[in-house]
Amino acid sequence: MNLNKVFLIGRLTQEVDFRYLPSGTPLAVLNIATNRVYKDKSGNLKEETEYHRVVTWGKLAEICRQHLNKGRLVFVEGRIKSRNWIDAQGNKKTSYEIIAENIKFGPKPGTDLTEKGLEQLEAELEDYKLDTPEEFGVLDIPF
Repeated sequence: MNLNKVFLIGRLTQEVDFRYLPSGTPLAVLNIATNRVYKDKSGNLKEETEYHRVVTWGKLAEICRQHLNKGRLVFVEGRIKSRNWIDAQGNKKTSYEIIAENIKFGPKPGTDLTEKGLEQLEAELEDYKLDTPEEFGVLDIPF
């Protein structure tokens, strides 16, 4: 049995990059930062930040474009996907991204969004979480 499942909670580091593929399919790319706080061998607190590229498709991408902005807290559920290519110097390169299957939004920075408002937004997302296409080729992505 195999499992490829990712759960991330982090903040958007920039505005949503939204576009349509030549096929007309909506695509949104989210750049998210997650932090980890730990103690080093000396007992000092250290903080480590990781950056993640999250790709959303279809209705979920459109909803992300409408509701997400830089700094917004998000919970992402998805899977890891690798992409391989050869750069201009002939070196093999690999990058990893998260293909989102479900996203939950946290409160907007600087606002007091009620729990009822969050639940309503989450309920709207539940309708679209399975709208992710099964497979897109590397050539389908315009970047």
